[in-house]
Amino acid sequence: MFRSFAGRSRSTSPALTFLRSKSTSIHVSPTPQAAPAMANSESTKREIADDRQVPAMGMDASTFTAAAQSCIDEIANYYTTLPSRPVLPSIQPGYLRSLLPTQAPQDPESWPSIQADIERTIMPGMTHWQSPNFMAFFPASSTYPGILGEMWSAALTAPAFNWLCSPAVTELETIVMDWLARMLALPEGFLSQGEGGGVIQGSASEAVLTAMVAARERWLRRAIEKEGITDEEEKEDRICELRGKLVALGSQQSHSSTQKAANIAGTRFRSIATSREDGFALTGRSLRAKIEELKSKGLEPYYLTVTLGTTNTCAVDQFEAITEVKKDYPDLWIHVDAAYAGAALVCEEYQHYSAQFASFESFNMNMHKWLLTNFDASCLFVQHRRDLTDALSITPAYLRNQFSDSGLVTDYRDWQIPLGRRFRALKIWFVIRTWGVSGLQAHVRRHIKLGEMFADLVRGRSDLFNILTGPSFALTVLTVNPRRRKMVEPGVADGEDPRPYQDSHVAVTPQEADSKELDEANAATKEVYELVDKRREVFFTSSVIGGAYAIRVVSANPLAEERHLRRAFEILVETAEDVLSRREKQ
Repeated sequence: MFRSFAGRSRSTSPALTFLRSKSTSIHVSPTPQAAPAMANSESTKREIADDRQVPAMGMDASTFTAAAQSCIDEIANYYTTLPSRPVLPSIQPGYLRSLLPTQAPQDPESWPSIQADIERTIMPGMTHWQSPNFMAFFPASSTYPGILGEMWSAALTAPAFNWLCSPAVTELETIVMDWLARMLALPEGFLSQGEGGGVIQGSASEAVLTAMVAARERWLRRAIEKEGITDEEEKEDRICELRGKLVALGSQQSHSSTQKAANIAGTRFRSIATSREDGFALTGRSLRAKIEELKSKGLEPYYLTVTLGTTNTCAVDQFEAITEVKKDYPDLWIHVDAAYAGAALVCEEYQHYSAQFASFESFNMNMHKWLLTNFDASCLFVQHRRDLTDALSITPAYLRNQFSDSGLVTDYRDWQIPLGRRFRALKIWFVIRTWGVSGLQAHVRRHIKLGEMFADLVRGRSDLFNILTGPSFALTVLTVNPRRRKMVEPGVADGEDPRPYQDSHVAVTPQEADSKELDEANAATKEVYELVDKRREVFFTSSVIGGAYAIRVVSANPLAEERHLRRAFEILVETAEDVLSRREKQ
């Protein structure tokens, strides 16, 4: 039996001190009625026995040190051997249930037996996002400084819903978010020294929802003010009526989180069409047409997601044209979703995009995607923090304190949907200090070069492949030709795309929709993708873009190297040649 209090001096609580002082000044006769009171008094003097079998912290300090060192050794070995592990698991749904007991253990288990189950039960079911052979979706960074930040965050566990909970948690977050805003060259309005500021969310989806709720409440508040309604009951009725007319907007290429947020916010959602001719970007022309269409039906667009780097193709919406439309609709909240590609703004050659955000209300990028910080670290910036606090601040008596009431501190609970929050700023602090701005720039530029190299390889096999879009922010989207074609150089001797990089997200050779050629290309591309996926040597993702079935290839995690992309291309070539050879024989 473990006794955590053995050898410790006993302290006396204020309540017990009060009771004892009273008992010395009041004479109590030993009557039968008083006996229970005397018994209770005696029981309060006895120390409670500690019958726990496990130490209060799960293990003592020396055992923890040994266990932690063992874990660190295994984690380091995991990253060392990661390139040799299959990037995708080879298991069936429900595999884990057969490996674990049906009930929780009744008695304590030793740490070595727990740790052994990581490799035995967990690793077989892991998709290795940090593998250099992971080229799907977008990256989910993990680095040693980020891991150390997570360790300290766990050690200092604090819900941190207001400044008083742990002042360092709040103040470090404000500081590193200002650091990041300056690194990304965001307009001054997004800095905390003015009316704006940044807050760390769990994901870009949370950021979209947070911004949308703030947008909804701002629009309704302004509408009520314009109508001059002051009676509270009448105001509530009118708000309910107006809310039914609100519409959130996003393009066909916007992340699905915009539609999901609209469902949660209780408003309509409408999608705006994009086209190959515009590089799948949202245009000012199509935005204006959609707004006018909705208003003609008595509906009120109140929120729009624009994107720097769409999920399908890393397209960039036409920010300048959209800004011109916003001038005619000042109550439209515009949120910039730059979850992945926003990391590129650390490089001066991309910061012309940042300057175009001055008229937009909010901006979000995920450091946990491309900027070397472990999940989760989604960075949301707003130009007017009052819009968030007006929509999200509720302060019951138990959350009030003199510091919050003074208005001199930030309570980030009023900037997000949940109440509690983790100490995420630590890992961002560690990462920025470890790499410095120059190191982060070099990291992004290296992946841009790798993406260009891969696209050159694809162009060099124009008999097999067609580039649908890219390379854009290291992402290349390609299709397989329905039959072998004559090799065609794209216009320059070395096979490189002759267009300026910032224009390379525009489709090179758009295909005609609803054509037999497109149907055959889709079938060939899908077959190649599925065969590559079955090999499990590399991991791509597929998508349907403008009617074309396409393969997305992006290699932007910290361990990515040129040899891994070259091998991925070899696998694509081998598989495409096999597929087309079989089709030619049919």
